[in-house]
Amino acid sequence: MRLAPCFMRSADRISGVGLEAGPLSQWLYSGLAAAGYPVICVETRHMKAALSAQINKTDRNDARGIAQMMRVGLFKPVHVKTVRSQEIRMLLTARKFVQTKILDAENNLRGLLRNFGLKVGAVTRLQFERRIIELLEQSPHLRLVIDPLLEVRRVLRKQFQHLQKAMERLAESDDTCKLLMTAPGVGPLVALSFRAGVDEPARFGRSRSVPAHFGLTPSRYQSGEIDRDRGISKCGDAGIRWALVEAAGILLRISKRSSPLKAWGLSVARRRGMAKATVAVARRLAIILHRMWVDNTPYRWEAKAA
Repeated sequence: MRLAPCFMRSADRISGVGLEAGPLSQWLYSGLAAAGYPVICVETRHMKAALSAQINKTDRNDARGIAQMMRVGLFKPVHVKTVRSQEIRMLLTARKFVQTKILDAENNLRGLLRNFGLKVGAVTRLQFERRIIELLEQSPHLRLVIDPLLEVRRVLRKQFQHLQKAMERLAESDDTCKLLMTAPGVGPLVALSFRAGVDEPARFGRSRSVPAHFGLTPSRYQSGEIDRDRGISKCGDAGIRWALVEAAGILLRISKRSSPLKAWGLSVARRRGMAKATVAVARRLAIILHRMWVDNTPYRWEAKAA
């Protein structure tokens, strides 16, 4: 059933369409916007809190409640990603899914063999299958179960390589990603994650707003005489937050080339510890990447002369 034609009878009385964010919200938003309706996607948690006062929870009452909140302006709009960003996100999600299943298969193999006193131990990904085969020589009757699982792992690794290469090709063909990858610690995964997460850099009025959007800023709890700072808020996209933290860790621990950002991060590590320094660098890296994108300027490895 098409939704847009259902609104035709009252199109002249529609001043706005409120759409609660959800799995189908991007598809619905695109269709309604293409039909010419002034549609707004609203934040789910904020709307849920507003509708929780209802005695009877029904779809009809929810729709009426959303309309009332839209009418008086008590809603938080949510940015709807472009199709390009959705496609990038789909590739990254598929890659992460296959990667997780590879780890699940390996852990399952380790657990099954451990029941028979066979320990795989610390091995690389390339040595893993060879080590399993060596252990099976001691108990060949276990091949009935282990061989199919090894085949599953082979297929998963092959498909992961396909997705990995597709991700690298996509990053190399995207001008924005190539610009972001000039920053230390930023590879194809981080660049694509940041590009898909931010989507449109102009929607952030200030670059300093980006870390808060991805949950990298400290949260605060205050009530009466209680006033304490807590850890980072962890709001927003966890995948992008993880990617920025990974990039910060690479910059601080692995990258050999010096930069103002690395020097600042190491000074924080000496005072506050490496864990806090990694999050602090991730927070600053998000600001730098956004500013690079807005200004269309590659990363500056040397400090600006006074």
